Amino acid sequence: MPTSNDGVMIILSSPSGAGKTTLVNLLSNLDNFEISISHTTRQPRFNEKPDKDYYFVNEEEFQRLIQNQEFLEYAKVFNNLYGTTRTPIIDKLNKGTNVLFDIDWQGADQIKNKGLDYKLITFFILPPSKEVLFKRLSKRHMRDELIVEERMKQFSRDVLHWINYDYVVINEDLNLCYSKILNLINAEINNGSKDYDIEYIRKHVEKLTN
Repeated sequence: MPTSNDGVMIILSSPSGAGKTTLVNLLSNLDNFEISISHTTRQPRFNEKPDKDYYFVNEEEFQRLIQNQEFLEYAKVFNNLYGTTRTPIIDKLNKGTNVLFDIDWQGADQIKNKGLDYKLITFFILPPSKEVLFKRLSKRHMRDELIVEERMKQFSRDVLHWINYDYVVINEDLNLCYSKILNLINAEINNGSKDYDIEYIRKHVEKLTN
């Protein structure tokens, strides 16, 4: 049974290239914060370590986990499956550990709809402009213009989900963005005052979508 000593669930989502994974990794360096490790059917990137960054599994194993209802959330993203298994998350929360989720809007919606009795704080990370996003994606996928093009098209769809999050933070400067997220988490946990301007965010989204 959840209690006031339980950990908090913190979701960071963003369009590809906006920086959520870097921010999740920074937050995980804090005391009592741990990253939820997702299962995925995609191949590891050159700098990723199995069982640390992801549990890399084949499609058959992923489908078995779905059949056994072991996922708290799962989604298909760019033709690969991603999912978070329930038991390790609940165990960490019950021990008072705050759990960080690096997931997309589909997974965030599923976790919200589960109605778990643990505190949940959701963040959507946006780039300062489409031009900056294009540069970041081009750097990440240097050899494949088609991937960059696909990600930019997906961005136009993903950005529309900002309205379903507690907070939207613009990642122009990584350190400032990190500080903003950390301040909002502390304010949520300690019932403090929150420095957040929804109208500013709304105008920024309009610029990104026009």
